[in-house]
Amino acid sequence: MNSKKNFFNNFFFLIYGFGKSGASTFKYLKNSNRCVIFDDNQNKIPKRYKNSKISFKQLKKTTFDYIVLSPGININNCKIKNYLKKNRSKIITDLDIFYLCFPKIKKITITGTNGKSTTSKLLYDIFKAHKKDTRLTGNIGKPILLEKGITKKTIFIVEASSYQLEYSKFFRTNYAVILNLYPDHIERHGSFKNYVYAKFKLLKNQISSDYAFVENKSSYLKYLIQKHKPKSKIKHITLKKKNLTSGIKNVYFKNKSNIENLNYIFELSEHFKLNKNRILKVINNFKGLKYRQQKIFARKNLIVINDSKSTSFSSTLPLLESHKNIFWILGGLAKKDDKIKLKKKYYQSIKGFIYGKDKFFFANALKKKIKIKINKNLTRSLAEVFKEIKKDPHKKKVILFSPSAASFDQFKNFEDRGKYFNNIIKKILKKK
Repeated sequence: MNSKKNFFNNFFFLIYGFGKSGASTFKYLKNSNRCVIFDDNQNKIPKRYKNSKISFKQLKKTTFDYIVLSPGININNCKIKNYLKKNRSKIITDLDIFYLCFPKIKKITITGTNGKSTTSKLLYDIFKAHKKDTRLTGNIGKPILLEKGITKKTIFIVEASSYQLEYSKFFRTNYAVILNLYPDHIERHGSFKNYVYAKFKLLKNQISSDYAFVENKSSYLKYLIQKHKPKSKIKHITLKKKNLTSGIKNVYFKNKSNIENLNYIFELSEHFKLNKNRILKVINNFKGLKYRQQKIFARKNLIVINDSKSTSFSSTLPLLESHKNIFWILGGLAKKDDKIKLKKKYYQSIKGFIYGKDKFFFANALKKKIKIKINKNLTRSLAEVFKEIKKDPHKKKVILFSPSAASFDQFKNFEDRGKYFNNIIKKILKKK
């Protein structure tokens, strides 16, 4: 069966931003539509696309049917911001294109602040274990428009960031999942309310046959639900801890955040009538994702955790609450208005090693809470950690690399930062 609806034909598109998302959109649309490409850094566009490039001067004189915006572009801080503001009604995303071309394909979309990728991947593994044709895409895996061989039985699990949802117009999901919500990306959205509203759009676009699974702690999300009265069936998730982990032996799910996100997994699994024993088997075999609370070294007296994906204090908290005698390495580009909300009882088990551009922001946030040392870069911080470990009287020690900050001051992205950390650890431990 061909599930595709031929929605886009003979339109004129501007594809703005030529990373993975932009390149996949161009490839998807070019055969049936006229497409031109623009990027703030035109040198990023490969030479083979030179005939499809449009200059800034040409762009200002051109009228498009649609402007497809890559997620990383901030309409308020980009080269063609004035042009975009004038043409705001024409802006769409690759999620919109996918929905309009495949409106009847079942979609489960997962968003929230912490644990989106892990929850998406775990749910994907569970569906695959039940022999379902499942695709993992969006902010994880390959871009959604590169998926092929789609049939009426295909299920899409889409990890969606606030960036992807912010400018979407048409995207509708059969199942919306909003995990925990904490202040994040405020420098992009302007306020926490705007950030939550970007996520809420998933519910706003749903119809009566759709379902939404949302946390019951966010007062502003509750307000938006009351105000806009989404048509979908809304399930408020109570974040249970007791008895939830019965049968779960995987230590990856022993911290607060991962336990809470399991609630959504079980609710969705129950809705789809999945086999509980098979679900538990997948959970217990789950290895986690790279650079997300990843144990890269474990011996009797030392554990090393690479949590490079952490870009805010809230994403690091579950690990600080789950371990003792922690040597915490953090730093980079701080999130606007970020604050640490850790109970005092945990402070005595933590020593902080701060590096990066906003090191003094972190020093001020943690002063009078934990002992800290400041260094210029990650390499020096790690060297300092191993010096301190030798002096520390405790038998068991945890090196936690959880930056609580964006990586762009010294690295390309969190993956680049995570690889760099792993390489340094390997070199240090090889000498010991």
